[in-house]
Amino acid sequence: MKWFDCGIHPAYSGMAALPYIDEIDPSTINVLLVTHGLQSGLSRQLFEMWCSDKKNACVIPGYVHYISFSAHADFAQTSTILKELMPPNIILVHGEANEMGRLKQKLITQFADRNTKIISPKNCQSVEMFFNSEKREKTIGRLAGKTPEVGETVSGLLRSTIAYTGAFGVLKHRLKQIFESVESLPDEESEGPAFRVHERLTVKYESEKHISLHWRPDPISNMVSDSVVALVLNISREIPKVAVESEEATKTEEENNKKAEKVLHALVSLFGENGKPVISVDGNAS
Repeated sequence: MKWFDCGIHPAYSGMAALPYIDEIDPSTINVLLVTHGLQSGLSRQLFEMWCSDKKNACVIPGYVHYISFSAHADFAQTSTILKELMPPNIILVHGEANEMGRLKQKLITQFADRNTKIISPKNCQSVEMFFNSEKREKTIGRLAGKTPEVGETVSGLLRSTIAYTGAFGVLKHRLKQIFESVESLPDEESEGPAFRVHERLTVKYESEKHISLHWRPDPISNMVSDSVVALVLNISREIPKVAVESEEATKTEEENNKKAEKVLHALVSLFGENGKPVISVDGNAS
């Protein structure tokens, strides 16, 4: 199977269609985009060919959290997921025109109290969406002493503080399952418990409720940072479940201890503390 080039936008002039697998030269490819989850086919073959090289990285976006949504969802399922996501823009595609119009009107009524743009474009109709791209970063030290000019490049160490109430050791253990290099740092170097991930990002224990991430921005370090943040959020969601399981385990252990005490009391009453049978005659033990 060959991927055909159907026309590439000039802004992506560095992209090219993929040739046959036996014509691929790995040294000419920096980034390969595939459209499904590596279960089979060409993407799986290429993954197996390249995954053993430490220089290669496989990024799988969108698989951290699963949601249930049918490819041919009805109004009830569509409106439910839109209520959860609350997107600023909704584009309705792939449907019969009259039914799509009815769906659009229902959604307009449902989201009347929100500033939601709902569009049902015709085939080949262009759609424009506008997003707020403003980003703010806090600076300290020498960077905070001067306001940068527009377009001026500013470099420094990025720091992000994240809420985390789990055990610091658990986080390190989970990161070791994902990254090849997770090394503890000496206390005198980090001023407290800390470890370095992939030799690019430092994770520090700040308090019982917070950890902090420190890294110098570049594409790979930013990717590592995003992965660590996603893992922290996942662990935080799992903590209540772990706590409930621990409470149930404690209750079960207490019940088992009480049963064991009752059995032990019965055995002592029959055989005595030294293991000898106890026989009572007229209230006298012998």
